[in-house]
Amino acid sequence: MLRADLLTKPALDCDTMNEMRRKLTTIFSADVQDYTRLMGADEEGTLTMLKWSRDAMSRLIGAHGGRVINTWGDGLIAEFPSVVEAVRAAIDVQNELVGMNSGRPAEGRMLYRIGINLGDVIAEGDDIYGDGVNIAARLQASAPAGGIVISNTVYDQVRNKVAVGFDFLGPLMVKNVSEAVLSYVVRIGDDVSATPAPPARPPAAGAPEPSQSFGPRVRGVFAVVAITLIAINLLSWQGVFWAVWPLLGFAFVLAMAWIRRQSRFDQRIAGLVFIGIGIVIVNLLTWHGVFWAIWPLLGLAVAVGLRWAMRR
Repeated sequence: MLRADLLTKPALDCDTMNEMRRKLTTIFSADVQDYTRLMGADEEGTLTMLKWSRDAMSRLIGAHGGRVINTWGDGLIAEFPSVVEAVRAAIDVQNELVGMNSGRPAEGRMLYRIGINLGDVIAEGDDIYGDGVNIAARLQASAPAGGIVISNTVYDQVRNKVAVGFDFLGPLMVKNVSEAVLSYVVRIGDDVSATPAPPARPPAAGAPEPSQSFGPRVRGVFAVVAITLIAINLLSWQGVFWAVWPLLGFAFVLAMAWIRRQSRFDQRIAGLVFIGIGIVIVNLLTWHGVFWAIWPLLGLAVAVGLRWAMRR
């Protein structure tokens, strides 16, 4: 019996060794910023958002050729055969999560941090292990809420292939890795939601929330200014309704201020659209039989198309 045990045990070890193999792959690591705080504030709502965001993330990972390896708590690990597609998937994930968070208060938003590394790992079955995975997790921990951090190995592969910017973050020390890992933050548009929201403070009694104070107050000021200008124009009437020009300028400023407070759509594209509308209005107000606005509109359309293509 003893000899039989000694003979069969090495055979099992060989089978285990045959299942383990090394490979080069792109590791995608994500988790939720301030997950414990969100659970403490609203368990059911947080779990609902977590499920929705995880389903969306899994769908986008699969759409870019990746696969989810493991999930735990608020974390997720995936791998991609393509470095470029891994970064594109991360960008799409963060952009889609912006829509999920747009209607929620700052303190209730679920913001993910994502780290991506290209490295050599040990694969065993459906799992992967090794320094490549640890580096991805360290990059993720260093990412801002709503942001993406990549290693220099990823940066070298994608810097000329993905239409986003990169900011050098610096060397990161990783446990059990002798050399520091150079890292970069992926710049997704000009979205400021990538910075962590400050802790919520209860508003003073009777004080309006920022979103409430902005809209009605600005609209009220605009209404007073508009009525005043129209009254002055009518009282000093000389056959020209000149008040339309300052009113148009005030309306444009108000529209731009409103756009800057939105996160549901691309602010630059919306700004270009409003500029185009303004040009058409100016053309109509100064109509002399020529629709000259078609030429600046054509240029704006090209700019919008390029911006949209770069975000996609």
